[in-house]
Parts: sequence; structure tokens; C-alpha cells
Amino acid sequence: MRLYLFLAVTLMPLLTEVVYGAEKKKLQIGIKKRVENCPIKSRKGDVLNMHYTGKLEDGTEFDSSIPRNQPFTFTLGTGQVIKGWDQGLLGMCEGEKRKLVIPSELGYGDRGAPPKIP
Repeated sequence: MRLYLFLAVTLMPLLTEVVYGAEKKKLQIGIKKRVENCPIKSRKGDVLNMHYTGKLEDGTEFDSSIPRNQPFTFTLGTGQVIKGWDQGLLGMCEGEKRKLVIPSELGYGDRGAPPKIP
């Protein structure tokens, strides 16, 4: 284990599979807050400690670590979280904030996570 990061992420999964022609919607990674000095970036196997807010495409919030005042901890790239997180949080700096727009196949898929995620 090489790194223990505090990261803040806004997660906005797209819970319906959107197809434009033959292409499926792709993971979108937006940087909301950059970090000037970033000597170490997150990589597979790192333990991340982060706050997050999950929202549906229509803006409905389905989960957040912030009101619990308890950051979420997991090992990046090991399948402990949805694929969109394992991919979208790679190369992140401590203190950086990202907005991930995650297509359903990298999120909760066709089954969702009822009752909050259809």
C-alpha cells in the first residue's frame, strides 16, 4: 500500500443506457478543483479515503458521505466499488475534486440498486 489519499468526488451516474448510433455513452471525468503541487497520483492498489455525493441524471441525490461526516475508504482498482470509480479516480491528486458522469454499464447496470437507483 503506497498511498492514503483524501479525495472529494461528485458522482453523477447515468442510470439509463444511452446509445448514440452504435456508440455507448463513455465515462466523463471533469476536474472541479486542481491541485498545484501533486507529487503522487492515485493508482491501482492505493487506499483512498474520500467524501462523495451520488446523484442521478435528473439531479436527485441518492447517497452522500458528507452528512454522515464519515469519508468512504476503499482500495482503488480492486472491484470494491463500481467500475466508473475504479477508472475515474485513477491519476487523482490529494485534495483534487472531480465530477464523474458514469454510464450505467460502469455503474449499477441494468439492475440498478433499488429503491434509490432505478
